[in-house]
Amino acid sequence: MRGPHNIWRLIRTGATFERTGAMGAALDAFDAPRPLRIVARILGAPFFWLGLKGDPKMPPIPRALTALGPAYIKFGQILSTRPDFVGDEIAQQLRVLQDRLPPFPVRVAKKTFYDETGIDPDEIFSEFSEPVAAASIAQVHKAKLALDDITVAVKILRPKIERAFQTDIDAFYFAAGMIEFLSPGSRRLRPTDVIEHFEGVVLGELDLRLETAAASEFAANTQKDEGFTLPALEWSLSSRRVMTMGWAEGVSMGDNDALDSAGHDRAKLGERVLQLFLQHALRDGYFHADMHQGNLKVAPNGDIIALDFGIMGHIDEYTRRVYAEILFGFISRDYRRVAEVHFEAGYVPANRDVDEFARALRAVGEPIFGMDATKISMGKLLAYLFEVTERFGMETRTELILLQRTMVVVEGVSRSLNPQINIWQVAEPVVEAYIRKSIGPRAALKDLAKTARVLVRFGPRLPDLVEAMLIKQAMPEPETPKIIKWSLLAGFIFSFLSGAALTVVFWELL
Repeated sequence: MRGPHNIWRLIRTGATFERTGAMGAALDAFDAPRPLRIVARILGAPFFWLGLKGDPKMPPIPRALTALGPAYIKFGQILSTRPDFVGDEIAQQLRVLQDRLPPFPVRVAKKTFYDETGIDPDEIFSEFSEPVAAASIAQVHKAKLALDDITVAVKILRPKIERAFQTDIDAFYFAAGMIEFLSPGSRRLRPTDVIEHFEGVVLGELDLRLETAAASEFAANTQKDEGFTLPALEWSLSSRRVMTMGWAEGVSMGDNDALDSAGHDRAKLGERVLQLFLQHALRDGYFHADMHQGNLKVAPNGDIIALDFGIMGHIDEYTRRVYAEILFGFISRDYRRVAEVHFEAGYVPANRDVDEFARALRAVGEPIFGMDATKISMGKLLAYLFEVTERFGMETRTELILLQRTMVVVEGVSRSLNPQINIWQVAEPVVEAYIRKSIGPRAALKDLAKTARVLVRFGPRLPDLVEAMLIKQAMPEPETPKIIKWSLLAGFIFSFLSGAALTVVFWELL
């Protein structure tokens, strides 16, 4: 039913890519196979005249995506976080997307606010500005609450943006399927996986309740972090298409002159933003995954203020420990231990040689440590590390790719504030403190305590489980002896872990 419509959208997309020069750039960047190049040219070249011109001052691919509209701009932004899909060069180009679009009228914004919250904006706000920012999915207005004179930021989704995005996503899936069908060799580029990742991120950003919840969780995790704040959330004035939070007064972290004029210490700010990111990633496993200068402000008192919580990263506790050990292993230049951690975590197949892997890691680390300390990049180290691990059979891990990409962005912010910053020196105390707390005998006992607490919850059910097993024993089946053995083993483990939990409690009391 939507086939003809999707074909038309693809023709327009291909024509725009041809007209802006993005087609050749994309095909070359991906080292696309010949059949895929032929298909792309068929879709684009004959309809060149239908293509949009775009901004000639931009690189070809961002120029094409910007011309094609909101869904394509957002697609480019998300791809910029996935160098594993598009390569480092294209990812870097996509990060320059301005994400600026014509705003929609204030009256439409106010109507959306009323429809979503049931509150008349003219009654609750004494002031409601023209849009101060208009992006691909939403725009932001500065407003003032009539009751207590508090200034807030009101973020409102674009009208019918959900439908517009779904239409383009359908076309993206159609294109991915057609490419994989016509050019099996292109499947190594994983076009359908790219679209699935895009759809998952966009669907989350199209429900501002989820972004509000993300901001709330992030605020709870970081409320005791010195020198770091988030705007207060206004839950009663937020909904699926509206998000209201306190207005953040401060200087953009990308404006060094303004920071200097305000008397802020840029060197200390550079250190703090890096350490805060590492604390959030390692301590909480939940971090802001879009920490560029546009999403960071410096308050008059010197606090760093984070904005825009549409893209957040999550790492489970086990992966955090592995990541910390890998980082610390490189910091201490213990390449054998770094190699062992990869094998212990199952990242590298067990049939590979650990010594050979350690030598490959040394080839990654030593050249970096031979550099001037102010030029050492943790983000580049992780990028080199992923290249080596891929050669040894490690599969791509999305959460680590997002972490690595954010690390690169945060390093860029830190160096823009202080070009002489020593990344390793700043990171070492955070990583070392996390390792001391999370790896070792004390951490092992706490892990046992957590396991015991889970088993304790099943305590009331143990009599019924034992009775059921005894009944089975009375009516023997081939598997009954094994079941009884496992139940006895489970009972022993339960007793042992319960004792471990009491040990931990005693330890903590000491």
